[in-house]
Amino acid sequence: MSQELLVAGGGIGGLAAALAARRAGWEARVFEQAAEFSEVGAGIQLGPNVTRILREWQLLDAALEQVASRPSRLCVRDGVDGQELARLALDDFEQRYGAPYLTLHRADLHAALLAAARAQGVRLHAGRKVVGVADSEVAVRVRPDAGPEVEADALVGADGLWSTVRSQVCGDAAPQATGHLAYRGLVPDADLPAAQRARDVTVWLAPRMHLVAYPVRGGAFLNVVCVVEGRVAGDPRSWDESAVAAELETAVGHIAGEARELLRAVPAWRLWSLHDREPVTRAEELARGRIALLGDAAHPLRPYLAQGAGMAIEDARELERVLAVADGRVLDVPTALRRYALSRWQRVAEVQRRSRRNGAIFHAAGPVRWGRNLALRARGAALLDQPWLYGG
Repeated sequence: MSQELLVAGGGIGGLAAALAARRAGWEARVFEQAAEFSEVGAGIQLGPNVTRILREWQLLDAALEQVASRPSRLCVRDGVDGQELARLALDDFEQRYGAPYLTLHRADLHAALLAAARAQGVRLHAGRKVVGVADSEVAVRVRPDAGPEVEADALVGADGLWSTVRSQVCGDAAPQATGHLAYRGLVPDADLPAAQRARDVTVWLAPRMHLVAYPVRGGAFLNVVCVVEGRVAGDPRSWDESAVAAELETAVGHIAGEARELLRAVPAWRLWSLHDREPVTRAEELARGRIALLGDAAHPLRPYLAQGAGMAIEDARELERVLAVADGRVLDVPTALRRYALSRWQRVAEVQRRSRRNGAIFHAAGPVRWGRNLALRARGAALLDQPWLYGG
């Protein structure tokens, strides 16, 4: 008889997990707390470690290619004087790593995964948040806030930073504020001066802040993210709030004119208060019994390596591998999920650590900033490239 996987959370990670289960020959159903399956936020960068998986899943088709952009390079500039510090060619990643470097809107990636999940027969339940979980030797039971309880062979918690399922696996405290705030916005390409209609990924590094811009929606929009140091009051789970441009102007301090002009071109901002957890230290933090964690529920990442969604998709690909051999005879489900955790925890922990380190380097001031700039000018692409990451 076919085995079934339940998934808590219908975002990018949750849909990827469900799609992976179907590819492994399992039934899958997804519980999403929102009234409909959709994705908020703005742009996303996908390295070849991720696009390689999407190609394997036949998602890099004409539809996704139309809404994705293939930037030709990554350019890093000093955020104070605007001078270029280093650049990395991205348009040869297809030859070097076997898959392209893409930038696109989160909603477009989510829509592609949603369409694939529907085509593969994943059962989708919107407006049903998982509020209770019970694990046993023979099954796992999920209690949504609406509708009947459901029993299945395994459960994946892909319900994000404030995961309900995580408490069943780890039983730890709430995520902690990082002291960093992310302002996100989109600018129609047609509204920008010709000089600012970037086709590349550009990063400005300045004391206590950095700014990133890259094309999305097939180049129709420029995605702009500005991360500054500070805190906001209110419920930290309200990660997507309206932001006041004047507050951002004050927070960035003295920056290069080109960078400030780009900030002023953004018509509206959304504010995200960044929270995370300590890097994973053991496999038991990713799976226990018939329950596994995926994406931000397992290993939340600071956005300084552009790998949040990427690690969730990598998680799903590894989940596909272990579920495909979990037949209940040679390999039981708890053992399969433990293998998933053993395969993933050291890699995601390294990405967590390097993301944190990058944040300190990006926002450096004084002598550390000068040393960073000298190193980038001297070694350039060698510092920006990540073979350990992009190689998969």
